[in-house]
Amino acid sequence: MVESGTPVQRSDVDREIRAWLDAGADATPLCALDATTARRVMAQAFATWWGPVTMLPTVANLAVPTPEGDVPVRLYRPRDGVLPAIVYFHGGGWVIGDVDTHDGLCRQLSYDAQAVVVSVDYRRAPEHPFPAAVDDCAAAASWVLSNAAQLEIEPSRVSVAGDSAGGNLAAVTSQRLLADGRRIASQALAYPVTDSDLDTGSYRRCGEGFGLTAADMRWYFDQYAPPGVDRSHPELSPLRSADLSGLPPTYIATCELDPLRDEGLAYAERLRAAAVRVVADDRMGMVHGYLCLRAVTPAADELRAKIVGFLTQTWQ
Repeated sequence: MVESGTPVQRSDVDREIRAWLDAGADATPLCALDATTARRVMAQAFATWWGPVTMLPTVANLAVPTPEGDVPVRLYRPRDGVLPAIVYFHGGGWVIGDVDTHDGLCRQLSYDAQAVVVSVDYRRAPEHPFPAAVDDCAAAASWVLSNAAQLEIEPSRVSVAGDSAGGNLAAVTSQRLLADGRRIASQALAYPVTDSDLDTGSYRRCGEGFGLTAADMRWYFDQYAPPGVDRSHPELSPLRSADLSGLPPTYIATCELDPLRDEGLAYAERLRAAAVRVVADDRMGMVHGYLCLRAVTPAADELRAKIVGFLTQTWQ
């Protein structure tokens, strides 16, 4: 385990992940691309990283009406009947990623959990900066709760989940739902962005050479929270929320070799201090983003199983 202040060695990285990093060593950094090009590059990469997808009996593209226009969502159903649900928010720094990049993951989550998954195609930056994504995600989660009967979903067994920026949006959506008096069963956050501080110990240790870089994160924040946006706002930096009490049971996965590790662990500690039940899972040898690397490492399946196990336990 890499402790704060300890230099990171290449040998600390999981073997399969190390090979994946080496294969992409000459790729142009995302932060050197414009948003449109970055989206195209990453869409091609995600399909390779995931591999074959699981077939489900129902996959439907729907729309959530909001005052600012419809929010597209993709609904996955593994079987008939009234089922629990996961409202899923994809990662990608609020800039790249969409329901297609995370299609394989959401299909597998639906199958493994035997739950409806509603994947939210929220508005992305820079075209739609903060708080557009938050508004879309909160509206989609509220829509699922309000339309549970029509969607054949058990309203007491609805959870939110997301990876990276999607973990940020899941955390913020949970906070907003609580403030609105809406209850959800649980939340699962995979290596989430919880703060706008880009100078933590894990940023200094792992900010270059392990996939996601500190420069990438600066680029993401510049798109999502341009000048004029208060980056300390709790709906951008949920770690800075004044009161986290009353939030649902939470699973947080962090990665030993991830710039975001420290803020994820700090969020877990804040939740514990607020008497929220938390499972904090610090994954050794892992780097940011590996939940979607199913064709690269078996650790992706292991993390997904942990998430599914936690969520299904909270639905009992």
